[in-house]
Amino acid sequence: MPPKNPWWTWLAVVGAVAILAALYLSNLSTMGLVSVDEPRYADIGRAMATSGDWITPRLFGSPWFEKPPLLYWMVAIGFKLGLGPETAPRLPVALAGLGFLAFYWLRLRRLWDTRAATWATAMLATSAGWMAYSRIAITDIPLAVLFNVALLASLTPGRRNTLLAAMALGMAMLAKSLLPLVLFFPVLVLALRSDAPRRLREWLSPAPLLLFVACALPWHVLCYSRNGWAFIQVLFVDHQFGRAVSTALQHAQKPWFYLPVLAMLLFPWFPLVALIRPDRKDPSVRTLLSVTLFGFVFLSAVINKLPHYVLPLVPPLCALMGRGVARSQRPQWALAIPVGLLGLLPVAAQVLPNALAHGLRATPVVLSGAAWWIFAALGAWAALAAWRGPKVAVIAPLSAATAYLWLQSAAFPNLDLAASARPLWVREHPACLSSPSRATGYGLSYYAHRLLPPCSPNVAPLDLGARAVIR
Repeated sequence: MPPKNPWWTWLAVVGAVAILAALYLSNLSTMGLVSVDEPRYADIGRAMATSGDWITPRLFGSPWFEKPPLLYWMVAIGFKLGLGPETAPRLPVALAGLGFLAFYWLRLRRLWDTRAATWATAMLATSAGWMAYSRIAITDIPLAVLFNVALLASLTPGRRNTLLAAMALGMAMLAKSLLPLVLFFPVLVLALRSDAPRRLREWLSPAPLLLFVACALPWHVLCYSRNGWAFIQVLFVDHQFGRAVSTALQHAQKPWFYLPVLAMLLFPWFPLVALIRPDRKDPSVRTLLSVTLFGFVFLSAVINKLPHYVLPLVPPLCALMGRGVARSQRPQWALAIPVGLLGLLPVAAQVLPNALAHGLRATPVVLSGAAWWIFAALGAWAALAAWRGPKVAVIAPLSAATAYLWLQSAAFPNLDLAASARPLWVREHPACLSSPSRATGYGLSYYAHRLLPPCSPNVAPLDLGARAVIR
């Protein structure tokens, strides 16, 4: 995919870095904090930076044990650096999502070749899920980054790679507790089956175990010593095991919920899943497929589901799709449908504000106008493919990046108005909460730097208890 001429190669690298920096780092403060989670996590990180207590997470002064502290530490560093109320929570996450792309490319290049690595990285970088969640201060990008560092490191045998995987898994536990260990299970099973004695000694030797424990355990011990059983009850009993089996929680979904979700996260590249092929001669393909399938089945079996729970599966899927495109004889035709799907982005610009504020199910979606954009994109692509052949394939990720940059400028101002409490705070500076929306309540309290009370008995107070509703 990349040009062979060194001069053009360096020009392509500089251009790619500039486009990715614009995609991931620009407009981070154009939109105020959104959803229920982002203002809560941002306030916890701000409190850590202010108080100097980096052990006990506190939301508006009350202990908050739903998640481990890695995201809060990242946010706290942002506030320590003097960044603004939106940039401080979001910039560390954006840098993590962007920085992982370099590691991803280097690892896949070593594993397969430059062509497959470049395609996989281009698709991951311009996938809707990776890009969108890299711009929001929630726990899932730190989890996905660290889990996939461990996964990619495990694909190459050797002591250093085993130590890197152990360290990344330990840090991943500080991002979202037990989930990365569950998702990593197929790696251990396949490694032991392929070369049991050597791999067993490699994984169970003292060094990787001690490194994993050194990363994962100290915070848990310190937080338990300060807060007692309530910490264990909320983090593990309620928010790990309870999430899987409880029917009383808010996010129960059908088993097939993640099928359309994965398509949205992989947009526009999801049709390229058809290019994924098993390869008995390549154990890395088998491992990536096993992790993806096992993770999908496990997360689908869990009763409570949210779209971002499957984000760790996006990088292995992009790796397999990138390998498929790299081995395709006519990549320009394989990429036609993804390029055509970019014609849906004008519709997305109209739908996203209301969908983020009220949910996709409550948002009317009119697709009639999108047909013209899709046909125009397909027509232009077909003409280019017939003229330039396989060489035109490189334009596909560039087209996706350009389309997403347009979407940012078109949708973010409306997203701020529809889905963030910031405009209301700037306009009125309310002293109490008149809206029943929890997202608005947490957002206004975040910008007020204090927990706002309800204005009337009809508005429920925000829940700050240690056994708060699971997110």
